[in-house]
Formats: sequence, structure tokens, C-alpha cells
Amino acid sequence: MEVPVNRLQFIAALPIFAAASVCAQPAAKPTSTTLKVGDMAPDFTLPSTAGGKVSLADFRGKKTVVLAFFPAAFTGGCTKEMQTYGLGIDKFTNSDAVVFGVSTDNTPSQKEFATKLGLTFAILSDFKDRKTSEAYGVLIKDPGVDQRVTFVIGKDGKVEFMEGGADAIATLGAGDACSRLAHKNSSN
Repeated sequence: MEVPVNRLQFIAALPIFAAASVCAQPAAKPTSTTLKVGDMAPDFTLPSTAGGKVSLADFRGKKTVVLAFFPAAFTGGCTKEMQTYGLGIDKFTNSDAVVFGVSTDNTPSQKEFATKLGLTFAILSDFKDRKTSEAYGVLIKDPGVDQRVTFVIGKDGKVEFMEGGADAIATLGAGDACSRLAHKNSSN
């Protein structure tokens, strides 16, 4: 039996519709994460749109790390959030911080997304097994996408700041947290 192309296209687009509905929701502060400020951030190694793999451990003692988990590339809120990081990247780099977007999209999709937005920071893919998203407590198992949650991780590897939902799109809290950490580190 031959299935009409329209139906196949609809079936293929279902995961995109599910992710888009998650992105469109005005999500509140993260509810499922068991991490809290002061906890050691779970280590990970993930493929990067910049090529190769990125490990959190590589930044320990060197840089503050911003992990901006987002539901899905090419959706409204996620596009706005990544554009906002792109436009304000100097605030982060001037605070001795490195920014990474993180999603469960595959790396080729993320590369296209990053190219389309002109991003100068890498996006990390947790597509293969979603273990990093689970470790950070942001995975929505069905449909298999991340909640919008941002973690600022200090040079000591501890979670210094977290925010979720619409607040995370604005990136102001993460930027301020990085500035405070840079000031604190320069005072020591």
C-alpha cells in the first residue's frame, strides 16, 4: 500500500511539531532538575558544531562555563535565545566565560542553525543518548527534548546560577552571574 506524500511529510514533521509546542510554552523555572546552586556540575563530553568534542572538565580552573539547554533548533524561542547570546557574547567573553548552547538536535541540524544565525559560539549535541540532559535534569523524555534551562558553572566546576523558561531566553541573569564571578575571581 502506498502512503500519500502528504501523510509521510506529516508523520516526518511530528517531532518538529512536538518540539515547537514545547518551545512555545512559557515554561516556568526548571522543575525536574535535582541540581541546585553549589552542586558540582555533571561532567560530559559532547560533539560540537565547532568540530570535535567538548568536555566540561577541559574548562575546570580555566573558564566559567554557560550551558544554555534549549528544546529545538529552528523554533521561535530557541532562535531568539541563541540570537541573544550571539548579540551579547562580548559580555560573556569579557567575563572570562565560554557559552555553549545544548540541545538534543543532531549536530548537522545544529550546524545549519548556527550558520543561519551567524553564531560565534558552539552548540553541543546530546542527540545520541541524551545522558547529559538527564544528568542535568532537563530532559523531557517524551518528546525527547530539553527544557529551556541555563546553568552557569564556575571555574571550580560548581553550579553558580540557574534559570529557566522565559528568563533564560533573555540571558540577562546568566550574563550578570558571569560578571559577578569575574569580579569575585579578580578580587581573590
